[in-house]
Amino acid sequence: MYLIIQITPIINLSIILHFTHSIQLVRILSQDSRKIVGRDKPYPNSHIENIGGRRRRTTRLNPRRQHSAEGACSFWGCSIITATTTRRRRRRRRRRITARTIIFIKIFVSMAMIVQASASGGGVWDSIMEMTKLGQERNIDPFVWAVQVSSSLSSSGLSLPSVELAHLLVSHICWANNVPITWKFLDKALSSQLVPPMLVLALLSNRVIPGRQIHPAAYRLYMELLKRHSFSSTSEMRSFSYEKIMKSIDDALLLSQSFGIQESEPGLLLVLLAFSIVWKLLDAALDDEGLLEFTPDKRSRWPMRMQDGEMDDHERLQMKKIEQHAGLRKMNTLMAIEIIGNFLQAKVTSKILYLARRNLPSDWAIFVQRLQLLAVKSSIIRNSKYITPEMLLQLTQDTSKVLPRECKTSLPQEFHAVMASGSLIPSVRQSHGVSRSALWIPIDLFLEDAMDGLIVAATSAVDTITDLVKSLKAVNGTTWKDAFLGLYIAVLRLVQRERDPSEGPVPRLDTCLCMLLSITTLAVLRIIDEEESALNENSDGSCTTQRKDNEVQGSCRSELVSSLQLLGEYEGLLTPPLSVTSVANQAAAKAMMYLSGINIGSGFLDSVSMNDMPVSCAGNMRHLIVEAYIARNLLDASAYMWPGYVNVRSNQIPRGVAGQVPGWSSLMKGAPLSLPMVHALVSTPASSLIEIEKIYELAVSGSEEEKIHAATVLCGASLVRGWNVQDHVVLFITRLLSPSKPVDYSGSDSHLISYGPFLNVLLVGLSTIDIVQIFSLHGLVPQLAGALMPICEVFGSCSPKISWTPTAEQEINSHTVFSNAFTLLLMLWRFDNPPVDHVIGGVPHVGSQLTPEYLLTVRNSQLASSTANTEYQNRRRRLSNLLNPSSYAEPIFMDSFPKLKWWYRQHQASIASALSGYEQGNPVHQIVEGLLNMLFKKINRGSQSTGSGTSSSSVSGTDEAALRLQLPAWDILEAVPFVLDAALTACAHDKLSPRELATGMKDLADFLPASLASILSYFSAEVTRGIWKPASMNGTDWPSPAANLSSVEQQIKKLLAATGIDVPSLDTARSSTPTLPLPLAALLSLTITYKLDKASERYLNLAGRAVIMLSAGCPWPCMPIVASLWALKVKRWSDFLVFSASRTVFHHNNDAVVQLLRCCFSSTLGLNTSPGLSSGGVSALLGYGFGSHLSGGISAVAPGLFYLRIYPFIRDPMFMAEEILSLLLMSVRDIVSSGLPREIFEKLKKSKYNHGVRYGQASMAASMTRVKLVASLGASLVWITGGLNLVQALMRQTLPAWFISQHRMGEEGNDGGDEGHKVSMLGGYVLAYFAVFCGAFAWGVDAADSGTAKRAKVLGRHLKFMAMALDGKISLGCDLSTWKAYVSGFVSLMVGCTPAWIAEVDVSVLKSLSNALRQWNEEELALALLGAGGMRAIGAAAEMVIKNRL
Repeated sequence: MYLIIQITPIINLSIILHFTHSIQLVRILSQDSRKIVGRDKPYPNSHIENIGGRRRRTTRLNPRRQHSAEGACSFWGCSIITATTTRRRRRRRRRRITARTIIFIKIFVSMAMIVQASASGGGVWDSIMEMTKLGQERNIDPFVWAVQVSSSLSSSGLSLPSVELAHLLVSHICWANNVPITWKFLDKALSSQLVPPMLVLALLSNRVIPGRQIHPAAYRLYMELLKRHSFSSTSEMRSFSYEKIMKSIDDALLLSQSFGIQESEPGLLLVLLAFSIVWKLLDAALDDEGLLEFTPDKRSRWPMRMQDGEMDDHERLQMKKIEQHAGLRKMNTLMAIEIIGNFLQAKVTSKILYLARRNLPSDWAIFVQRLQLLAVKSSIIRNSKYITPEMLLQLTQDTSKVLPRECKTSLPQEFHAVMASGSLIPSVRQSHGVSRSALWIPIDLFLEDAMDGLIVAATSAVDTITDLVKSLKAVNGTTWKDAFLGLYIAVLRLVQRERDPSEGPVPRLDTCLCMLLSITTLAVLRIIDEEESALNENSDGSCTTQRKDNEVQGSCRSELVSSLQLLGEYEGLLTPPLSVTSVANQAAAKAMMYLSGINIGSGFLDSVSMNDMPVSCAGNMRHLIVEAYIARNLLDASAYMWPGYVNVRSNQIPRGVAGQVPGWSSLMKGAPLSLPMVHALVSTPASSLIEIEKIYELAVSGSEEEKIHAATVLCGASLVRGWNVQDHVVLFITRLLSPSKPVDYSGSDSHLISYGPFLNVLLVGLSTIDIVQIFSLHGLVPQLAGALMPICEVFGSCSPKISWTPTAEQEINSHTVFSNAFTLLLMLWRFDNPPVDHVIGGVPHVGSQLTPEYLLTVRNSQLASSTANTEYQNRRRRLSNLLNPSSYAEPIFMDSFPKLKWWYRQHQASIASALSGYEQGNPVHQIVEGLLNMLFKKINRGSQSTGSGTSSSSVSGTDEAALRLQLPAWDILEAVPFVLDAALTACAHDKLSPRELATGMKDLADFLPASLASILSYFSAEVTRGIWKPASMNGTDWPSPAANLSSVEQQIKKLLAATGIDVPSLDTARSSTPTLPLPLAALLSLTITYKLDKASERYLNLAGRAVIMLSAGCPWPCMPIVASLWALKVKRWSDFLVFSASRTVFHHNNDAVVQLLRCCFSSTLGLNTSPGLSSGGVSALLGYGFGSHLSGGISAVAPGLFYLRIYPFIRDPMFMAEEILSLLLMSVRDIVSSGLPREIFEKLKKSKYNHGVRYGQASMAASMTRVKLVASLGASLVWITGGLNLVQALMRQTLPAWFISQHRMGEEGNDGGDEGHKVSMLGGYVLAYFAVFCGAFAWGVDAADSGTAKRAKVLGRHLKFMAMALDGKISLGCDLSTWKAYVSGFVSLMVGCTPAWIAEVDVSVLKSLSNALRQWNEEELALALLGAGGMRAIGAAAEMVIKNRL
């Protein structure tokens, strides 16, 4: 008090006010109650560690004082360990009072100095700087200094923490005032929240880390501050200047610029700050140990050394004495490494770095590479007591920190175990019961569906398989090795189902082999190329289209090798079909000859007979698969040395070569393309791209004869079974169908007319249905349609006088070329689809949207992508250099083909309404009269009118010969509907006999084969209209099916019963004569008149598809009648026809559809009681093929195979989606009860013989595996049935409606309790898997451009529904356990399997759902959701980590 009285005269009122404020601040600023004046640590024996918000203190007390330690007095911020005696207590109280008095005096004196400095005219920052310098000179206590600074800032109206003060202090310290007292001032400012810690640490990192060699003590102090104050407080986020602080950090460190990020959200900058600090410490450690030169860049992204311009003379002198600090520098390096380890392990900082790892993958990969380098080569790390090289390497590989598959949620452990399941290694061959191989059922279903000749896809099967394999790998959580193995097992099963097929009009074996050896190879190749292109882009900084010698190879390539080696164990699947046995043997012989040192080039295999090879030289399908990859340079000849690949000794190989035979090797040596050579090349597929390019060059620039020969070769074996070059062949043929106009062409007609014979050869070669399917699998249907439309337009407008004679035995004209082109075009789209299929249920079937406009839209989109899409440019390097995309990339539209457009509009009009009459005297009238006179001479057309308003007059005497020669095809097609209408009306009024009607239509089809299209169009519309009287199939007027109709119906009933379907309506007895609608009877009679030869095949396929679709829509038993009549004509097709007829049962009976779907689920789970189908899995679902393999007639058809053939006949896809959803939940109850009836299950439940696993009840993990299985099955059926539209309707409408409606799963079929809870919980999980599988199949799991906009919109709407329901804004009718399991399961699967989905959803929706999850105590899941939201959501995720101290 004496000292206060002595200085009182110099103090005015303002000082007293400052003093009063300071007294209050003393209490506030004394946050650390363990620090007192002159004491740096709270206790002599205490240790404080603060990393990422985790504070830990270890204190050792004197054993004598330990039992008497009590609480602490915290008013003045000092901790007093209570003594055991009163004397000690009094002595310490006196010391404490004395210390407080000294503090008051120092504060009082210092405040006087502050006021005097302010009064002298300086600003607040000048006064603070003077105060700091004065405190530095006088060694003022940091606590007192902090009170002074806080008082000064408060009196000036400045908010705390202060950004300006942080800059001021760091600039003051570095480097003019680098003394201990200034670092203490800075430490006190940080602990007193006078400055933002993150900003100070950021500023120091820019100054201290580059100067660590000169100022090692400062580097040490910086790391101490980093340990104490990094991410340890949320005060900065709560302050009003939070954005200003983060903006200042970004300006200081240039974080956005360094990481190439446009956004500058505070939370995002927080993540970048943490990442940059750790990265700087890592590079500093590497630099200190001389390891930076081992990095690819050989330098750091951040400044590691001070530049000469930044050092003064004193610092240059210090550089010369740097050796004196060697020990401290080593300690600093070790401490930096330990801090890096702590950052990667601590609870808060590890989560912040997880956000960087997830959203900055390329930067994180570089960081991890350097961290691994440090762990391997660092010598200092081996001296650490806290971290070892092994621990550091483990941290680089540790994926357990906030990773989705193992995040700590309320999900049971079995859920995470099932998410990670999917390996095929334990299950060898087709397994008994449900195995892990069944998780790849979606691939089996897609492959089988793609073989259906009724549907032509507009998209490539390569794209679909690629996306499907990626999706299943992601959701199943497998390696690429298992994914490739699962894919090949599925395709091999497809081929094996065709080993002994039932004969029918649609061949499938060549299509299956195309799928195995071409499509699947290209899909795998695309996956590998995508991975390696991404790796090379990251390593080179740019993506190049040329393969380089030092190109990086990814892990997918080695995983493929492993899967193909393991494929050899599946011997039952590798047996080749009989037709390709010789090809497989040749592939095996090639490997044997290579290992024997024989040169297998120069046509050796063309000359060696397989009869000369050893018996053990038998090849299998794996040899063909390996050859496919060798031909595409994905594998090399080292594959021949795999264990067990060949089994013949070298002395058993024949070394004599017969004389040279015509073949591809002869052609490449310069042999002319003679007729014997053409015959040889047509029957033998090319083995390399260069051979196909040789033929293509001849087709483009050869003589007229060579062009026709080259076209013949291209449409031969190289197209059907040239699997290694098939993708090139289909492209070459498509390009040849659009020949460019010659430079010297000056004619007024289209240049295409001069190519008539050449185009006709190509069109005839493509006319078979299996060739169309091959083009469909390669995704070239849109481009093929675009090439055919100009041909149809040009040749359909030409007079048939234009003719050619390519050979002495053949003469063709414009009608021939037009008919072949038009028939092929009609096979590419569903023109014969009944109109009702387009409207019922609001969701169209897959394939029903194929129209000419749609095909052209897809074609234009594909070609535009080929020139602009980077991904396509990566694929471009595997295509021939002769294919220049820019030469055919011009878009085309229907308006470019007025004649074709007019016919298409007429076709649509005939479906919508009946024909309108034509005026007499116009050209159409003349053509109609001429055609009627030519085809139906017995029609009495005196003054009668046709049934649909068509008027007729006397025959005009049109010359029939002139009609044949002069009328263009389009004019004839315009008149055909009126001719058919008149003829059908005459037949209905008994003016024309059915036989004459059929004969006349056949004559019309022979005269102009393209008229078959108008015939089908007219009769399809008339059958749908239903205004004609039925035709009595009595054998007199119309053909009778009585001979075998009863047998066909019995076989249909037997077939359905064997599959597990009971349809009582089939039992109705028939006493009357069977009837058909008159138009259908007429069309059926026309098809029966065709001969089964090569020339009629393409027309029968077109007409047969229409007859099947029309019969399916007619009342029962129209389809059995059709099948019976055709079975009488072609007996060997009986099984195929019976199966086709049985499919129409489901068109008329929804209950049969439900029964079939139930059979699909029960057979997959192994719950089916049918013989041979009780094992479950793929074998039970799809069987082993179709045909009469069992004694006693036709065998049972597997339910999955049945469904894939009947879903196009069901009118309402939404109905099937709802039924599939219902059956999913019923399957959950079967899974819980092990498929037993409830009475038996309850009886076993009460049995005394239940030990461990009760009454056959599966464990939770096994139940989850089966839940996942049925979910993938249900999702596959929904996706195949309705495609993208049905999946989006499911997410938008069906699932939300189900949750809102009243569903109590646990109460249905159970008495509640544990079983009811398990059913409810598993019900939620099965719906979660079902929804994710559906989305993955329809949208893919990548950030693809196709359908992404719709994906983001639909998914965002679904997540918004979740968030609103969690917030209580939507009332739910389902069990809470079901809802909770669905939400947590769905979000977990999205985060872990489809993070690209989340990155596209609106951030506000993610935040809302994340907040709702936190209310369920799902903090980890909420963080993972935001972390997967991309850069837009990373800020919210980081702030959630800090604020909630996860």
